[in-house]
Amino acid sequence: MSEKTALTVYGADWCRDCLRTKRQLDELGVSYEYIDLVADPSRADEAHQISGRTNIPVVVFPDGTHQVEPRNEETAAKLEELGLI
Repeated sequence: MSEKTALTVYGADWCRDCLRTKRQLDELGVSYEYIDLVADPSRADEAHQISGRTNIPVVVFPDGTHQVEPRNEETAAKLEELGLI
């Protein structure tokens, strides 16, 4: 992950929670790497290893923590904690 990329989002475009999380990050102007698990299914194991679950989105923050299917409020709170917004 580059310095310019604040976080990583594992998701799929058929997933409403993934689309909502991407929209929130875009609106907040937060840089992220999006890993489309439909386009690159081999990365699904990566997301599963991080979260221990098969639910998406998995949002990985620069401090190494992650959230699975986070509500917007949870994501915003973590971004504020990290000084990203």
